[in-house]
Amino acid sequence: MKALHIHTPWLILTLVGLFACTPTQESVSETPRATETISQEAQTVAKPVAVQPASCRLVENGFGPQGQVKVRVEEVVTGLDVPWGLAFLPNGDLLVSERPGRVRLVQKGKLRPQAIATINVSDRGEGGLLGIAAHPDVANNRFFYVYFTADKNGSPVNRVERWRLSTNGLSATRDRTIIDNIPVAQFHNGGRIRFGPDGMLYIGTGDARKPDLSQNVKSLAGKILRVTPDGQVPADNPFPGNPVYITGIRNTQGFDWVNASTLWVSDHGPSGELGRSGHDKVSVAQAGDNLGWPTTYRCEARQGLVTPAIVWQQALPPGGAAIYTGNAIPEWKGSLIVAGLRSEHLQRVVIDLQSNQVQQHEVYLQGQQGRLRDAVMGPDGELYITTSNCDGRGSCPAEKDKILRITR
Repeated sequence: MKALHIHTPWLILTLVGLFACTPTQESVSETPRATETISQEAQTVAKPVAVQPASCRLVENGFGPQGQVKVRVEEVVTGLDVPWGLAFLPNGDLLVSERPGRVRLVQKGKLRPQAIATINVSDRGEGGLLGIAAHPDVANNRFFYVYFTADKNGSPVNRVERWRLSTNGLSATRDRTIIDNIPVAQFHNGGRIRFGPDGMLYIGTGDARKPDLSQNVKSLAGKILRVTPDGQVPADNPFPGNPVYITGIRNTQGFDWVNASTLWVSDHGPSGELGRSGHDKVSVAQAGDNLGWPTTYRCEARQGLVTPAIVWQQALPPGGAAIYTGNAIPEWKGSLIVAGLRSEHLQRVVIDLQSNQVQQHEVYLQGQQGRLRDAVMGPDGELYITTSNCDGRGSCPAEKDKILRITR
């Protein structure tokens, strides 16, 4: 593990920059629309005080050593157009969100030619139809959820809606809006949605290119949100009456639960704003935690802010993330598997559960499948990933994007 060396002139300049970036209430106009009004006590986050850097794995060159575990890649389906998220159904079928606005069905291992739902989206930049999640009781209530960029009275917003599958699963109809008015930008829209072990819906959002919003709990931007399956604010959320669950995020597209109360969260580092770049990260987080953006972004420690477990100086950036729980690759069990976009690889990260420190990390599939977007464990105990080579930033092959199974 490399120690972090801080030179005094750099430290002075950094502190001045951080001081200038402190968010103010007057500069923020976005107010969350949830089912209840946000209480006064939920509107502020305590200002951090600088302390000495804590232990954090800083990867200064490249992304890590080559993976030593032999794995095999199987094609599940091809012919997809930017598959952003996956949601498994109890009968083994699979829902896929395509960023242009289509929900596709993989039935008995084959992609049906027609979408089961088409959603009118604004897909400029990184917007469009993003995350998708099935209700824990989807077998009975037929509900699934989508995160997408919508046009609202001529202005774009990010929104989460609930939809209901038809009895035969070949079509779907809109049921209700779960949460609305999540801030939008051409970049940094977040978009990952997942049900937690507590049965609540967790929603990852981006800072919408306004970094200060990540530190303001009156804004839905730059957060992980937590709501009930009906869109209500749970009574035990860390900020009363507020859907905000974790703050200080730049643009998360991946998180998973190591236990009922702890998440491992991947986040994109800066790409030029505030004079910073790179430094994608994985952090260990719980209810009410502040992951630091934009106050911190490297292997830094400040009172009141979570120090990352690992930071890559070179940009991955991370897509979806899943804790490997299967038996096909026993060496991976308990590891966080992160899909890499520009870096075109799978990153395996081993985090000690007691110290929250990274013990090992390694690279798989480097350059073999192109850009990787989502990573999720299937009900069969296998790991599934999607490619994102047709999103305008990769080389779109004739067979278009794919769903892949990673196994032994």
